[in-house]
Order: sequence, then structure tokens, then C-alpha cells
Amino acid sequence: MSEVPPATNLQRSTCGSGPVLLLLHGVTRCGPDWEALLPALAEHWTVIALDQRGHGASPRGDRYLVTDYVADAVRIVREEAADSVVLFGHSLGAMVAAAVAAELPDRVRGIILEDPPFHTMGNRIGGTAWEAQFLGMKDAAQKGGSTEDITDALAEIRLPASGGGFKRLGDLRDRASLAWSAQCLSQLDPEVLTPVIEGRWLDGYAFPEVLSRVRCPALLLQADPGAGGALTDADAETVVEVIPDCRHVRFPGCGHNLHRDQPGIVLRAFAYFATSCYFSKNELTKAPL
Repeated sequence: MSEVPPATNLQRSTCGSGPVLLLLHGVTRCGPDWEALLPALAEHWTVIALDQRGHGASPRGDRYLVTDYVADAVRIVREEAADSVVLFGHSLGAMVAAAVAAELPDRVRGIILEDPPFHTMGNRIGGTAWEAQFLGMKDAAQKGGSTEDITDALAEIRLPASGGGFKRLGDLRDRASLAWSAQCLSQLDPEVLTPVIEGRWLDGYAFPEVLSRVRCPALLLQADPGAGGALTDADAETVVEVIPDCRHVRFPGCGHNLHRDQPGIVLRAFAYFATSCYFSKNELTKAPL
């Protein structure tokens, strides 16, 4: 993965003081997606929220495989973090965080993996609701228009239902959630979604071998697959088995965007992990929320 050329001039915002915490958003999102957590995190951490390549205000890229995002994050950790860092990634960002920890074991002190999809959005995506959603999102991003226009387009995306037939995305997500997705899509390079839709997003990302090289403590946050979560129970079991020090927290009834839908619970899980897994006693005053 280190052979992939990293992007430069990636947009990021920094706030707070304390140990460095790098936040890595999911596909189609951007750094401000973490806004619900930032005030609490910034009290005890130097928080860096990154816009990954092709997202938000960051430059467009030539390639958008997961390994490309990994190369970007590796560069940032190597060049901009003076000391060891903690990585908190959602979805795409969770897969990136795990791979960075594998590549830089001496620089990454802990990882929080929020509902990493692995091959749910990789070679298993064909014919699923995720494929239909990303096809609709790519079309909406290409057509553009106002945030309201994109929100309307997202609401009309038809997703195959488990019992047959279809459901509108607008029937599954509220208007505010769709409007935030539309705002993010208005800044997205639509080509970000091409390798996802084509099932080759994880090419070169050797799951679960990547996770077997993680040496720092890990916290795995799993959404409910029956409520729109992307991490399957089988893959979650693999993560826990392969990473030597991994804590697993399930969120029954909760969908994929845990940090936005359940910020209080996510913050409590993060705080417990930070204070009980790897911080020494003289650091506990800096780390908890």
C-alpha cells in the first residue's frame, strides 16, 4: 500500500489541545461530518478532521481505491504528527485507520473502527441496496444543482427491499439526514464512487491480513446490520479474532452513521476505551471526556 502515491494539500481542520486524534470520515462525507463529537473531543485532544481525497475541499485524485486513502493518511501521520496518534475512522475511514495502524505500528497508539464495511462495499456489493444507493448518489452528484435539488434526488433513490420490491431512500432517512448527504455530495468528485459501484474498491487491501498486523489496542463499533449497518456479524467476529487487543461494542437497532445518530453513546465508548486500554495513569487527566 505504501507504493500508492499520496495526495497533497488535503484539507483538514484542527481544534483542541492534548494528544493527537485524527478523524477519518466515510465515503461521500467530509471532515465536518464529525461536528456532533468535536466539542467534547476538543476538550482533551488535538483533533484533526480530514477531508479525504475527492471529498469536501480536498483536491480531486486520479484513483479512489481504499489503498489510495491509506497512502494519504500514512503521509499525514508521518509528516504532521510529532508524536503517536489515535485514529478514529468511520466506514471507509475505519478501513483506512486499520491499515495505517498496520503500516505504522510505532506511530499509532490506538484505533477506533466505526462500522467498517469491508467487502459489504467491496466484492459483495453487486445487487445490494448499497450498490443502488451509490449508483443514485453518483448520478445526483453528477447532475448537481442546489442542495435542495440534490436532497430531492436522494429521496427518490430506489433500494431493493429484503422482502421484495423497493423502498425509497426518503422513506428510510429523514430530510435533515438527506440534506446533509446532499451538502457533502455537492463537494464530491463523482468518480469517488466508481470503484465502489464496480466492486473493486478494496483491490490491494488484503482483509483480514491487514488487521493481523495491527499491534495497538482497537475499539470496534458495530451498527446493526438489520438497521442499515454495513459491518456483518461474520466480519466483526473476524476483526475481533485477528486484532490481538480488540474491544467490540454493538449498537442494536442503530444504522451505519453511529457518530451522528448516537453521539453520546459513541463518546462514552470512546472515553472508556481511551482511559482503560492504553493510557498510563499520569495521562488520564488529559484523555477522558
